Amino acid sequence: MPDRAKILLVDDREENLIALEAILSSLDLVPVRARSGEEALKALLSTDFALILLDVRMPGMDGFETAAHIKRRERTRNIPIIFLTVVDSAPDFAFRGYAAGAVDYLTKPFDPWVLRAKVSVFVELYNMNRRLAEQASLLRERLAGELPAVAGDQGAVLAELGRRLAAVEEELGRVREAAGHARDHAVITTLNDLSKRVTHLRSGFDALNQSA
Repeated sequence: MPDRAKILLVDDREENLIALEAILSSLDLVPVRARSGEEALKALLSTDFALILLDVRMPGMDGFETAAHIKRRERTRNIPIIFLTVVDSAPDFAFRGYAAGAVDYLTKPFDPWVLRAKVSVFVELYNMNRRLAEQASLLRERLAGELPAVAGDQGAVLAELGRRLAAVEEELGRVREAAGHARDHAVITTLNDLSKRVTHLRSGFDALNQSA
């Protein structure tokens, strides 16, 4: 069973981190705390995250600078970032946030239901990406003939591949339906990319199944 997706929570105030953890406690994920931009960058060196919730106003390295470092790294540049800020932030906040690589931003105090919904979608996309990578690897091995070619075993492998791929297709449909009303550009782009990859996997599987 794959590990639960991890979410990086970055805020210099302990009470804010506790509040975020409480809001996200009903979701199937692992929250990881960072009290500064420097701590966040250190955590990102060794751990894969599905999403980063990043406070803008922090002493020293603020949220914008932290995001810029994250986006410059090959390992972390594709991790979605949601900025968190107070209502009275500068009027150019949204522009600076998107320019720094954020996929979205929320103003404090934010609606817990909205935050959970947004986080849930990105976690689902992350988990689906992991499952697709696993299925693609297994399918490539099968196509390359690296798995045993014994007749009975081949049939079992194909049947298992078919079940897994069908489950991914079904889950993609559910996530697309759940995200249909959000109109979030980053989510839509990721879903379109996933759809192309699923279609490619389906074509490869069908070709392998016909030749078996």
